[in-house]
Amino acid sequence: MSTLSFSSSPSLAVAALSQGLALGLGLIVAIGAQNAFVLRQGLRREHVGSVVLFCAVADGLLIAAGVAGMARALGEQPALARGLALAGAAFLALYGVRALRRARQPGRLQPGASAGALGRGAAMAQAAAFTLLNPHVYLDTVLLVGSIGAQQPVALQGWFVAGASMASLGWFAALGYGARWLAPWFARPGAWRMLDSLVGLTMLVLAGLLLRRAVIGF
Repeated sequence: MSTLSFSSSPSLAVAALSQGLALGLGLIVAIGAQNAFVLRQGLRREHVGSVVLFCAVADGLLIAAGVAGMARALGEQPALARGLALAGAAFLALYGVRALRRARQPGRLQPGASAGALGRGAAMAQAAAFTLLNPHVYLDTVLLVGSIGAQQPVALQGWFVAGASMASLGWFAALGYGARWLAPWFARPGAWRMLDSLVGLTMLVLAGLLLRRAVIGF
């Protein structure tokens, strides 16, 4: 069974950590039900720590499972690894172009209204539903991030997972604990124009790096 390793030189570890962090942020920073729910809980100051921790841990576990599972699946199959790298590069390029298009017509992140306070159990149930019942979370974390992370050298896979997991933790913590300051900013289309532009450029750069890796070899 494949395991994730953290052994490597400091410079390579930082590079893998940074790539995982950039990819994680690029995929998670978007207008969606999960982000709106975390923002809502932050505004109401209800079970913020539990919700943030659940969302971040769930993402981290799915990312780690994806990288480990893809690493086992790829094994000694360089042709499959190259094919997944090309597919991943195409997906990231498409994602980046779409983000840049969204920047031209930005939306708003609205936390939504609620008739009453949620108990801890209800809040956690909703967090689980928004996180685990969304099919895109499995495409993003398990398949896409997993396939890209699995192509890192074994010694760097743990650092890649750590970077992607840090992105989730940092984003959800910012939404939950900074909600009262961030909500007015996220309600402005100009803020999302800037974020989507940054996400789009980041995804295109990552697509280029992944394509280069696929062409040069593994």
